[in-house]
Amino acid sequence: AKPESIDMTRKIFEEQIRWAVEEGADYIIAETLTYQGEALLALDAIKTSNLPAVITLTPTLSTDMTFETDPTIPVEQALRTLEDRGAAVVGFNCMRGPATMLPVMKKARHACRGHLAALPVPYRTTTEQPHMFVLKDLDTQSEQAFPSNLDEHLVSRKAVADFTRAAQELDFKYLGLCCGNTPGHMRSMAEALGRSPEASKYSADMKKHFMMGSDKSLKPQNTDVMRERVCRTN
Repeated sequence: AKPESIDMTRKIFEEQIRWAVEEGADYIIAETLTYQGEALLALDAIKTSNLPAVITLTPTLSTDMTFETDPTIPVEQALRTLEDRGAAVVGFNCMRGPATMLPVMKKARHACRGHLAALPVPYRTTTEQPHMFVLKDLDTQSEQAFPSNLDEHLVSRKAVADFTRAAQELDFKYLGLCCGNTPGHMRSMAEALGRSPEASKYSADMKKHFMMGSDKSLKPQNTDVMRERVCRTN
């Protein structure tokens, strides 16, 4: 990068950090970073504030999940460098859905020793379409789904809960969801972590559903006969 670009970027970071400190921030997040040099600049700027730094990278374009500025630098190695330089938490956010973020999370856990973060987008990304910018419209299979048709690629709340449990098994403790997140998805993540947020009162409870329920007050002609007829697949 040109020296003037580096200097401009550093000043931008310093200005934002100064505002955050003035408003009483507990820690500083630098996220959605795709360049190792930019991430290191952000970390150095945050360290001058004496506040903890959370640095999350966004591997996007390369299907082998290597770091974009230099294909010889795997993202897990970039995270380890940031960790060694003093970041309190390192990890990933945005672009990739749970399915395509998990593989690189496993590499990060192997490479890093400290706290790790993961905040995927709640979209059904695949090996062939690893991030939300390349997801295709499901009807045409050719048009780009981003930005207006991504909702057709939303993962289920169960998928979010499954991802959360998998992340826990990898000892990722800083968890969330990025672009496209909904209250229902966030609630599922919280519940998968064993928490009961206020919104849990809206979680599905099928016990008294007229046909799918199990409550003793329900009539057998609904729970048995109707269920068998409606749910029969052939």
